[in-house]
Amino acid sequence: MRFWLIIAGCILIALGLLWPLLPGLGLGRLPGDIAIHRRGFELYFPITTCIIVSIVVSLILWCLRK
Repeated sequence: MRFWLIIAGCILIALGLLWPLLPGLGLGRLPGDIAIHRRGFELYFPITTCIIVSIVVSLILWCLRK
């Protein structure tokens, strides 16, 4: 358990350091992301981005298990 907590902490630190670079990768504004802009109301749901991030994380975890 201790090993996985250290790995998760390292991943979170890496994501925190790379966070300013993410807009340059195009994540967050992909086709399929839902954005509704009304007067006094904004809703943004990045469904495509969530799916891509989920696939990447699943592949990473799958590779770590091997």
